[in-house]
Amino acid sequence: MRGLRGAVTIKENTKAAIFAATQEVVTEMLKQNNVSPEDIGAAIFSATEDVTAAFPASGARQLPGFDVVPLFDARQMAVEGAMKGCIRVLLLVDTPLKQREIKHVFLGEAARLRPDLKHNS
Repeated sequence: MRGLRGAVTIKENTKAAIFAATQEVVTEMLKQNNVSPEDIGAAIFSATEDVTAAFPASGARQLPGFDVVPLFDARQMAVEGAMKGCIRVLLLVDTPLKQREIKHVFLGEAARLRPDLKHNS
């Protein structure tokens, strides 16, 4: 079991923007790590307190194969100066990849959260 991390930001607090951003980051996490929904033990989503128009997990639920994946939403701590409009993801997956082989995915402004990683966005 390994943890895959990802994050993405939204430009507007709408259901459509939240669903699109969540689906984009989850899809990229799966692609970059050669993981399918069948490999996922659980998916945990958190969002900053300004993300209120929809649950990120509801957006992920619409992805193929996610109808049976356990999904959970939480609110991130309100830390002064923290990034706004941010959705974070933790996928707990069965994978043969070693910890250092995992590709964590941080898209858009969220790439600033992990400057130590190489980003493709």
